[in-house]
Amino acid sequence: MYPTVYLRRDRRPRIESGHPWVYSSEIGHVAGNPEPGNIVKVLNHAGAFIGIGYINPQSQITVRLLTRQDEEINGAFFRRRINEALSLRRKVVSENNTAYRLVYGEADYLPGLTIDFYDRYASIQVLTLGLEKWTDTIVGAARELLDLQGVVMRNDVPVRELEGLDQHVVFAGEPFDTLVTIKENGFSMLVDMWNGQKTGYFLDQRENRAYIAPFVKGAEVLDCFSHTGSFAVHAAGLGAAKVTAVDISALAIEGVTQNARINNLKNIEGLEANAFDFLRKDVEQSKSYDVVMLDPPAFTKNKASIHSARRGYKEINLRALKLVRPGGYLITSSCSYHISRDEFLGVLAEAARDAHKQVKVVAIRGQAADHPILLAAQETSYLKFVLLQVF
Repeated sequence: MYPTVYLRRDRRPRIESGHPWVYSSEIGHVAGNPEPGNIVKVLNHAGAFIGIGYINPQSQITVRLLTRQDEEINGAFFRRRINEALSLRRKVVSENNTAYRLVYGEADYLPGLTIDFYDRYASIQVLTLGLEKWTDTIVGAARELLDLQGVVMRNDVPVRELEGLDQHVVFAGEPFDTLVTIKENGFSMLVDMWNGQKTGYFLDQRENRAYIAPFVKGAEVLDCFSHTGSFAVHAAGLGAAKVTAVDISALAIEGVTQNARINNLKNIEGLEANAFDFLRKDVEQSKSYDVVMLDPPAFTKNKASIHSARRGYKEINLRALKLVRPGGYLITSSCSYHISRDEFLGVLAEAARDAHKQVKVVAIRGQAADHPILLAAQETSYLKFVLLQVF
């Protein structure tokens, strides 16, 4: 039915163990002449069936597997996959949330695809040539299953260029006002689906934002790398006495102000500043807080820059630790996949030692359940959220 990719004999059994990526170095030969982006069947060196996926010889990840069943890839297949993903989200996302990640790529057996649901709208990101050819089918299935009123294609990510694709942001269908209000843990949050970071909002921290409730009540809180104030709004709304939200982006701080206003919160102050510099100056001025929250962007997206990323994480966490009053809390995160959980904890231990602080790990958490982890593909596990008590 499909051209066939035969794998090499002399390779690790990573693919048979469930990983959906086939690298070019793992391929023995290809029978047939598939066009880039076409569907192919994958067999091992002896001809035993492994799965069906799509091929792009231009990419280092030459084949991405869609299924381990010998089945036809068609519109019904994509509708079933998206419906399976929707079924899980209806179990793990509570009713006081109107936004969630519907499809999380490899973890939902649709590698290269992200679908984020924002109230009655969706932001869809297609990263690969193999799925680009199915865009209309995917959009149609999402519209039908979710009764969507609008879709934005957020294909403005550099990784598309590695697949030979261009970057763009377009409407899939009729235009609409892309500034959307969602509910997260009962709070209202504005999402800019056209210009916002990623697909418009950082959904992976949703459960962690609710988790901070007992630690911020009555506290003076510093929130660095605040973006549009998702953690700040939660802290303020969950009973903090005062929240200072810091971000380098003027647009982000405007978002903090807007989100504070629509939640009728008077205890948030948004400050436009470089978080590194702000932390340093506060330490120099001997300021202190009951709670400091750090949720920086990824400091590394490849192995080559891990060393500099570790320095960055250590610097901000060391300074944050110096600002926490005895018995208070540092709430800190890393979304860098290339920094493992153990490595991040090691960085925090180094920072605590150099800050002359004793720290107690209260919680180590990860991404929300609408970002499930494919056990065979550790690339799907990236978020580290650590809550420390500081003495």
